[in-house]
Amino acid sequence: MLALLVLPALLAAPLLHAAQPNIVILYADDMGYGDLRANNPSSKIPTPNLDRLAAEGMRFTDGHSSSGICTPSRYALLTGRHHWRDFHGIVNAMGGPVFKPGQLTLPAMLQKNGYTTACIGKWHLGWDWDAIKRPDAQTSSTQQWGKKTPVWGHEDFDWSKPIPGGPLDRGFDHYFGDSVINFPPYCWIEDNRVTQVPDTTLLPGEITATTKEGNWEVRPGPARSDWDFYQALPTLADKGVAWIEARKDSAQPFFLYFPFPSPHAPIIPTDEFDGKSQAGPYGDFVYQTDHICGRILEALEKAGKADNTIVIFTADNGPEQYAYARDEKYDHWSSAPLRGSKRDIFEGGHHVPFIIKWPGLIKPGSASSALISQTDIMATLASELNYDLPSNSAADSFDFLPYLKGDTASGPRTTMVHNTYKNAYALRQGDWVLIDAKSGAQKKTPKAWLEKHNTPAEDQPVGLYNLKEDLGQRHNLAAKHPEKVAQLQARLKEIRASDHTAPRLD
Repeated sequence: MLALLVLPALLAAPLLHAAQPNIVILYADDMGYGDLRANNPSSKIPTPNLDRLAAEGMRFTDGHSSSGICTPSRYALLTGRHHWRDFHGIVNAMGGPVFKPGQLTLPAMLQKNGYTTACIGKWHLGWDWDAIKRPDAQTSSTQQWGKKTPVWGHEDFDWSKPIPGGPLDRGFDHYFGDSVINFPPYCWIEDNRVTQVPDTTLLPGEITATTKEGNWEVRPGPARSDWDFYQALPTLADKGVAWIEARKDSAQPFFLYFPFPSPHAPIIPTDEFDGKSQAGPYGDFVYQTDHICGRILEALEKAGKADNTIVIFTADNGPEQYAYARDEKYDHWSSAPLRGSKRDIFEGGHHVPFIIKWPGLIKPGSASSALISQTDIMATLASELNYDLPSNSAADSFDFLPYLKGDTASGPRTTMVHNTYKNAYALRQGDWVLIDAKSGAQKKTPKAWLEKHNTPAEDQPVGLYNLKEDLGQRHNLAAKHPEKVAQLQARLKEIRASDHTAPRLD
C-alpha cells in the first residue's frame, strides 16, 4: 500500500518541476545603453547575439539599475530592495558582506520553490574574510593613485578554511568565479574555497602584461603567481556553458546568475576579438561579451532548455569615464542617446540595456517604454511561481507579470528614485526627472563632449528635465517650473522616509 502511495508522488515531482521555467540572468558590468545595436543602430559595436535575444523577447527602452556603481546595483537586483535604504558604496578589496542576516534573496526564494541555483562570475557583494584571517595578520600599505592603500598579504589568511558570507550563504547552491576581476584575491573560488592557494602578494606596478585600453585598476592583495587576467572571462564562459550542459537530463528547474566581469576595466579582450568593433578595444570587449552571451544561449538550445527558460540581459550601470575619450576618438558614445556615465544620476549612469526573453509569454520582437527597475525582477518571478513574498522583503519590487502577459496597457511603475552617492538623489515621476543636487554628474563632464553634443554646462542649484521632450537632459527647466521642483522634492522626501515603494506592502 505504501509503495502505491509513494509511486504517484515520485512520478508527479518531475511534472511539477517541468511547469516551472528555468531562469538565466546575464549581467554585464559597465556597459552603456547605446553599446547595443538593438538600442542604438549607430553603435560602432556589433552585438549580434544580444540583438537576436531582443528579437526573440522584449526590449525595455526605460530600464534601470538601482545605482551608478557595481555593488549597490547587484544588491538591489538580488533583494528587490533599493540599495540607498542600506548603503551607497562598493565593497572594497577584501571587504565584508552587505547582506543582513536572514535577508531573503532572489536565489533563496527560488531555492524555496525547488530550483537549483548557481552564480558564475563577478560577485562583488562581500565575503567574511575575517573568518579565515590568521590571528597575527597585520595590514600594510602601499601608494596607489596618490594615496595610501591598505594591503593584506597572501600569508595573512588560512586558505585551507571555507570562506563564509559569500554566494552559498545567500541562496546559491554553487559558485565559481574570482569574486571581482580587479580586486584580490586573484585566484579562482569554487563554492566557498579557493581552488589553488594564493602564493604571492600583488602590488601596483607589478603586472608585466599590458591592457588594451585604459589602466589595470587592480587593487593590491593576495594572488596566484600564475594568474592570467586575460583568461578570466573565457574561463567563466566555459564554466557557464558546462553548468547548463550538466542540467540537460534533469527535470529540476534551475537559476543561473551569470554576472560578467566585462566590459569593466581592465579592458582585456582576448586576441581573437581584436578589431571586431569600430570602437577600439572596449568595443572589442563588448563584442566578446556578446559572443559569450551567444554561447550561453546556444548551450540552452543544445540542452533542450531554451523553450522553457526565461533569459534576462541587463547591466549594473552605465559605461566608465573612458567613454568620453572613446567618443572623441571613435565617435562612439556608449550611453547614446543619454547624458552621463558610470556614477552619475544623469540617465547614462543607471539607464541600462534591459531585455527579457520569456517563451510563451512575451511577444518576440516587442519593445516596451514602461519604466522598470532591476528590483522588479524578484516580485515578477515570485508572481509567476505563486510565491507570497514576506512583508519584510523585496520592498521596492513591482510585479510586472500582468503587464508582460498583456493584461494591462502600462507597467505598474510611475516613480523611481535614482542614486549613487549619499549626497545626491534624483527622482523620476512620469516624464519628469528631478536632479536634487548641483549636478547630475559625479565628475566634471569634459568640455569637448558638452560642445559636441550641444549640451550647456549646469548652472542651477537643481535640475529638472522632461524626458519625453528631452531624453538627453540638455535643457534644465528648473527655473521655468519651480512648482514642479517643489512638488518632486516633497515626493522624494516622502519616499526616502518610507520603508517601501512596492504597492503590495501597503
